[in-house]
Amino acid sequence: MHIILIDDHALFAKSLEIALEGTPEIERFQSLSDVAEAVTVIQKERPDIILMDIHLNSSDSEDGILLAKKILQEVPEAHIVMLTGYDLPVYRYEAKRIGAKGFLNKNMEPAEVVRALLQIQNGQPYFPASIDFIETLTDSEKRILQLLSDGYKRKDIAGMLHVSERTVSNHLQHTFEKLNVSSSLEAVAKGIQLGYIQPVFRTL
Repeated sequence: MHIILIDDHALFAKSLEIALEGTPEIERFQSLSDVAEAVTVIQKERPDIILMDIHLNSSDSEDGILLAKKILQEVPEAHIVMLTGYDLPVYRYEAKRIGAKGFLNKNMEPAEVVRALLQIQNGQPYFPASIDFIETLTDSEKRILQLLSDGYKRKDIAGMLHVSERTVSNHLQHTFEKLNVSSSLEAVAKGIQLGYIQPVFRTL
């Protein structure tokens, strides 16, 4: 099995390489930190599996989900497996929605990772036992919820997005209904829990 890992955390990439070293099922392991080269390298190398970190600190702020979609547009047969330390429902949902073949937590044991990769290589997707049903938010609703969590008032958000305060309120009302909450505070808390609001710190 030939694996390419796309992750800009050099320490984690090396740790995973060492952990998987000597595994007979893995013939070749490559790590790639330059997001800009991803599509070109994958088209050239044609790996069996692409491990993709969800959080990528690339210069163009392109995260793993967006990069995975781009790769699948260029290489539809690619077997992409999302990898993250943030096992949040919305990430699992998005990974499955875009066509990823699996979703792995960075805290998994190496042996478990290998089993999952073999399962995927054999044509069986690997996702957590259950993916909670998520009432998806629109891009505007997610943006407003993020700004709300950053401490901005509705009036400020309206100015930043060049819309009326009423429009912001309408978006928030729809968000409250979808998340089954009744206040901005509850919406932010639920947004963090589900993964709609980005973590403040990006770690391994």
